[in-house]
Amino acid sequence: MKLSRIGLLGLGLIIGSCSLNKQAQTANSSSTLVVDGKLWAALWQQRSAEYRALCFQAYNMAKLRLDASLQKNYAKPLAIVTDIDETVLDNSPNTVSQGLKGKDYEPESWYKWTAKATADTVPGAAAFLKYAGSKPVTIFYITNREERERAVTINNLKKYDLPNADNAHLLLKQGTSGKEARRMEVLKNYEIILLLGDNLSDFTNLFDKQPESNRRSAVDLLSGSFGNRFIVLPNSMYGDWESSLYQFNYQLDPKQREDLIKKTLKSE
Repeated sequence: MKLSRIGLLGLGLIIGSCSLNKQAQTANSSSTLVVDGKLWAALWQQRSAEYRALCFQAYNMAKLRLDASLQKNYAKPLAIVTDIDETVLDNSPNTVSQGLKGKDYEPESWYKWTAKATADTVPGAAAFLKYAGSKPVTIFYITNREERERAVTINNLKKYDLPNADNAHLLLKQGTSGKEARRMEVLKNYEIILLLGDNLSDFTNLFDKQPESNRRSAVDLLSGSFGNRFIVLPNSMYGDWESSLYQFNYQLDPKQREDLIKKTLKSE
């Protein structure tokens, strides 16, 4: 039986539509918890009053600890070490942009985002850092941003007139994501009275690339440090808490990561 051109065109459209629907269903089924989960996390960070409250709580505690430290005598000048991403600067727009495309973190997308130098500050961050900068305290920014991001990072910090936003006080990733060596560099000349971060490896190398069980045990061991010398900011979008679930295997695709997540979740 012969088909008219219109009939062939209609058949082609139906087949094409079915193919696209199947691809979309496959993509969605392989990224529900990973990609869509990141969108929900970003939504919470951008819109929930609870997120703002937690950030203000963290920085209010940091101010109390700073004021207490200023009443003590130290042999060396005082310093505060802070992470940048999700501690000082809010990068949730990049997470949303990637999520709406059905994608997770990608280096090139990240570089394009940081190059804009338009990230807003985390609630409470600018006020606290400016307060600290008005005291005899030096701020060091220890971040795993890369050398190629140096200038744009400084520009983003300067946009909010944050103290010590310069090359001398910005310690970028140099070969390894571990921050202990950079903290040791600061300790050569300063007394670190506070460390601020959203990832536990921002505080001590006890958390560097450790499995989930070890991270939890180390938190229990150091429980007295949180809210004292260690000030933790909330970040449910990404971090070692997530990577530890995958055994830090960054080659896994979304479906493989989703399968691992399902195995770790508690249900009734």
